[in-house]
Amino acid sequence: MAMRFDAGEIITAMITPMDKDKKVDFKALEKLVEHLIETGSDGILVAGTTGESPTLTHDEEFEIFKFVKNVVKGRCKLIMGAGSNCTATAVMATGNAKEAGADAILSVVPYYNKPSQKGLVEHFETIAKSTDLPILLYNIPGRTGITMKPETIAQIAKENKNVFAVKQSIADMDVITETVRLCPEDFVVYSGDDSLTLPMVSVGAHGVISVASHIIGKEMKDMIHLFKNGNTKEATKMHLKLYPLFKKIFMAPNPVPVKECLKKMGLIENYVRRPLVELDEEERKELYSVLEQFI
Repeated sequence: MAMRFDAGEIITAMITPMDKDKKVDFKALEKLVEHLIETGSDGILVAGTTGESPTLTHDEEFEIFKFVKNVVKGRCKLIMGAGSNCTATAVMATGNAKEAGADAILSVVPYYNKPSQKGLVEHFETIAKSTDLPILLYNIPGRTGITMKPETIAQIAKENKNVFAVKQSIADMDVITETVRLCPEDFVVYSGDDSLTLPMVSVGAHGVISVASHIIGKEMKDMIHLFKNGNTKEATKMHLKLYPLFKKIFMAPNPVPVKECLKKMGLIENYVRRPLVELDEEERKELYSVLEQFI
């Protein structure tokens, strides 16, 4: 299938490793990037919500991005989180991402100020017209307070050729079906929830922007390929096997559990910036009981 921009099937929404002083741990970051590339990530998203973007300064985001770009050296696609609930700020962040050498940007539906569907069209068209970078829309009603409708996504996709995809963090398969049905054929849909990857792929999504791929990237890629190659029974088996981990890594606010998993795997220390807090002893035991089946 021809695509406007090919970011691959597995894009990892990468965490930001931190040390005990809550400063970015660049040594651990390098190790993590190598791990993600080795375990099947086609793309890495820097400074998304999983990367704790709400508590990173803009300077930190670009310092992290430049560091990751230097480690990646073209081995996978690099996407920069550059959204805002202020259109002018999103345009500025998009320009900065281009300057930093991003392959594409992720731009979230404006949160908190709850624009209308017409407002969403104007917001994303303004961003799209300001750049030639490929743009990935991000629809996540649970965090933004509003839903971008399939018709709105389709209108933006038809009128702006550099808008190449949407990340749908929405559990309604009718909405996903409508999005795939209404959007141009060269526009792609990504699952924004690990546990919905297979259901979404089954109605035409291309892949997933994943948190679980920090741990089971290879397995998730296998599951997608099994399905796309017609081996649906094996793909379903794989989905059922991975499902407990998909759910358990969201037992507390993201990225708290996945950071705990990566600590257990020896890749990072587990520190998050407030207002997030680390898991307590009981929660850790609960998480490890599932994680140990996969590492």
